[in-house]
Amino acid sequence: MKDSSVFPVVGFLLVLLMPSKIKDYQREILPPTIHRLMKGYNKYLRPFFDNGPVTVGMSLDIASIDTISEINMDYTATIFLRQRWTDERLVFEGNKSLSLDGRLVELLWVPDTFIVDSKKSFLHDITVENRLIRIFPNGTVLYALRITTTVACNMDLTKYPMDKQTCTLQLESWGYNINDVMFYWTRGNESVSGLDTLQLAQYTVEDHYTSVSEAVYETGRYPRLVFHFELKRSILYFILETYVPSSLLVVLSWVSFWISLSSVPARICIGVTTVLTMTTLMMGARTSLPNANCFIKAIDVYLGICFSFIFGALIEYAVAHFCTLTHPDAHMLMYGHHLHDMDDEMNGIITTISSHPHRAKRRKEAAVTSPPAPTTTELTVRPPSPSGSEPKSETTPPEPTHWCLTALAMLRKILRVIYCCHVENPHQIDNYSRVTFPLSFVIVNLLYWTYYLYF
Repeated sequence: MKDSSVFPVVGFLLVLLMPSKIKDYQREILPPTIHRLMKGYNKYLRPFFDNGPVTVGMSLDIASIDTISEINMDYTATIFLRQRWTDERLVFEGNKSLSLDGRLVELLWVPDTFIVDSKKSFLHDITVENRLIRIFPNGTVLYALRITTTVACNMDLTKYPMDKQTCTLQLESWGYNINDVMFYWTRGNESVSGLDTLQLAQYTVEDHYTSVSEAVYETGRYPRLVFHFELKRSILYFILETYVPSSLLVVLSWVSFWISLSSVPARICIGVTTVLTMTTLMMGARTSLPNANCFIKAIDVYLGICFSFIFGALIEYAVAHFCTLTHPDAHMLMYGHHLHDMDDEMNGIITTISSHPHRAKRRKEAAVTSPPAPTTTELTVRPPSPSGSEPKSETTPPEPTHWCLTALAMLRKILRVIYCCHVENPHQIDNYSRVTFPLSFVIVNLLYWTYYLYF
């Protein structure tokens, strides 16, 4: 009884310790055609082992591009990778191909293809591993896989969000060099399909093409297939999300130009509120982008322009208010100008009426006091002889020859320029700002959009 109970256990251990026996058992349950093909087949040797390299044709079907991340600079795509090659050891008679279970791929030689810039990849296995093996009578093998991969893509974000990105998907042999394996696209640029019907959230696929190259490493030269595709970002979302609000904040800051200088709380409230709102908008626009100092993006330039105009509107009020402090009666210039003219006219009329009766009397007194006039003329004529040369020298000074005189002359010119910039009426600052701020903002916008859209 003890010996009979030991035999099943020993048999089970022998099965576990002898994988070659399992393979023989798998071959025994294969159909006769496959069994004949597998007889004497060595999957560790590539086809045409002694007769040159084996050529592997590839094609792609892009099922979806799930995410494109500017922060990580990569994209995630689900692809159907199809590979074709000819194995002379698998030639059989007939006119129909054989479709095998994907798990039988372990019995065949397959290319060691890998995705060069892949960060993370996996093969779908629901409900079974998504593999396809098909053998044709002439020995051609079709091997298809369904893969989801995250691939690195170097992006240039200097024109974000008006940028175009060119990403690649590179397929390469890991261990076989160009003397063993050669890769080629089965149908050229048409070897990749699925992009025409692809729908992306922020991008549109503008162009795609394929190329064949070689990867040179220290261990040798390896075949490489490259699929290039160009992505153009949709700017409509950013116009509604960032550009329009920032432009409206700039326009809102101009409202303070139509508010009186005496309304300090109102103008300060508008200025500070717009500055803080613009700062919040700038911080929100940068959260979804990489914090790299090398990237000065187009959206950062526009937000900086808008912030400068909003901050300039706040500084404009500070300057205007400071000018009112240096001119205590400046707030009466705009409203009291007409009253001052009326007062001058009334004073002129009153003085004219009051001085009319005394004109005759003044004429008589002037006639009586006319003889001493020569004495006054003498007083006015005598001094010019000694002192007349002094004012003459002041009005027409000799040309300065010393550097001190040259410095004084330059200082006088600078003071004249500063005096010319002196603001007589602080209210005119708002009048000028109502025109210069909108006009300069329009000009800057024209230059901005022209540069980033056409250059």
